[in-house]
Amino acid sequence: MTNPTTLEAMPAHELVIGLVSVSDRASGGVYEDKGIPALNEWLAGAITTPFRVETRLIPDERAAIEATLVELVDGARCHLVLTTGGTGPARRDVTPEATLAVATKEMPGFGEQMRQISLRFVPTAILSRQTAVIREVQDDAGGHAALIMNLPGQPKSIRETLEGLKDDAGNTVVGGIFAAVPYCIDLIGGPYMETDPAVSKTFRPKSALRPPVA
Repeated sequence: MTNPTTLEAMPAHELVIGLVSVSDRASGGVYEDKGIPALNEWLAGAITTPFRVETRLIPDERAAIEATLVELVDGARCHLVLTTGGTGPARRDVTPEATLAVATKEMPGFGEQMRQISLRFVPTAILSRQTAVIREVQDDAGGHAALIMNLPGQPKSIRETLEGLKDDAGNTVVGGIFAAVPYCIDLIGGPYMETDPAVSKTFRPKSALRPPVA
């Protein structure tokens, strides 16, 4: 786990990504967390833009989840926050409620696509309540915004959700949600993010494309 970073210590256009694993047992040391390592591995292979990661391992407590999301966006100045765990119908699954509580805008398309991907494998995907939101902050630094997305808890499902599904020939069968993430970060004023198209091909309208950095 990294410590929150002060604004003065951060490069002006550094891409910062927050990773939050929500689990009573993993945060309590009952078993090893697999969500954050899975996210770290996938992001390292997908994003070609330099970025820094802030990680948090917390229990299934709504107040703790809300406080963590606020701290990552408002304090650590993350541009993207990915959570894993706590999105089912069980009584202690409160990640979506905490996420919506700190939101400025809801982005329902991400959750809809996540369920479409998971339904290719299991009918119980309709029980998932994954969502995504924008949190905007107005402050003396000129304001800040971040995209927060709730992801599944299993490493395989995390990869499929972000990357999408391909057939044996490598053709996309169902698009992953991460293809839309860099342009969303553009629209909320974040750094220009580029990805490896072999892993996740970013979509931007032609007017939003920038020439490759030499």
